[in-house]
Amino acid sequence: MRDSIRHFVAEFIGTFALVLVGGAAIMVAKDTNSPAGLLGIALAHGLTLAVMVSALMRVSGHFNPAVTLGFLATRRIDTSMAGVYILGQLIGAIVAAYALKFTFPFTLFEVTRGGGQSLALQVSGGQGFALEAIATFLMTIVIFGTVVDPKAPRIGGLGYGFVVAANMLAIGPLTGGSMNPARSFGPAVASGIFEAQLIYWLAPITGAVLAALLYEHLFVRRDVEPLTHGTLQPAATHREAADSHVERKPAR
Repeated sequence: MRDSIRHFVAEFIGTFALVLVGGAAIMVAKDTNSPAGLLGIALAHGLTLAVMVSALMRVSGHFNPAVTLGFLATRRIDTSMAGVYILGQLIGAIVAAYALKFTFPFTLFEVTRGGGQSLALQVSGGQGFALEAIATFLMTIVIFGTVVDPKAPRIGGLGYGFVVAANMLAIGPLTGGSMNPARSFGPAVASGIFEAQLIYWLAPITGAVLAALLYEHLFVRRDVEPLTHGTLQPAATHREAADSHVERKPAR
C-alpha cells in the first residue's frame, strides 16, 4: 500500500506541474501575443518535464497515461500499478486545470480552453490522429532509449523534455502537441470542452505502445527480465536492479 501511495503521489505531482506550467504558458502567450509564443510554450512543457522527471524518476516519472500503457505492453509495470499511475496522472491533470481556472482571468481561461489542445481548422481528424501518434511514437522511443534501456546514457529527464519541446514546435500549431491523454483531459474537464478527446487519447496510446514494443523487441538485450514497478531509473541503478532479477547459475 505504501509503495502504491508513493507512486500515486509522484505521478500526481509531476502531471500537476506539467499541466499547470504548460497551461499557464499557453494563456500567457495568448494574452501577450508574443511572437515567441510557440517557443515559450514548447520550452515550458519541455523544461517542466525534464526537471520533474529528473527529480522523481527513482519513484516513477511517467506523467503520461500513454507512456504507462507502453510500459504495461512491455511488462515493465503490472496492471494494478499501471492503474495507480494513471489515476495519479488524471487527478493531477484535473486539479492543475482547476487551479488555472481559479487563478487566471476567466475570459483568458475560456478562450484557451483551459490551456488545453485543439485541432487547427485545416487539420482533419485523421491528420490529427497521425500527427499525435507519430509524435508520441518518437517521444516514447527517446524515453526507452535514454532512461529505460539498461545501457541508457545518464541524462535524467533531459531527453524526455527535449523531445516533447521539439515535437511541440513541429506540430503545436496543428494539434496543440499533446502526446499525452492526461495533458488534454485535465483542461477538457475544467473547461467543459471535450472536442477531439478521442484523438487525444487513442493517438498517443497507439504511438506509445507501438514504440515501446518496437524498442523492447529490437533494441533491448533479453538477458535480464524487465522490472515491473514502472520506475524510470538512471542506467547504473536500473542495471543493478535488473541484475537482481537474473537467476544465478550454480558454479560447476
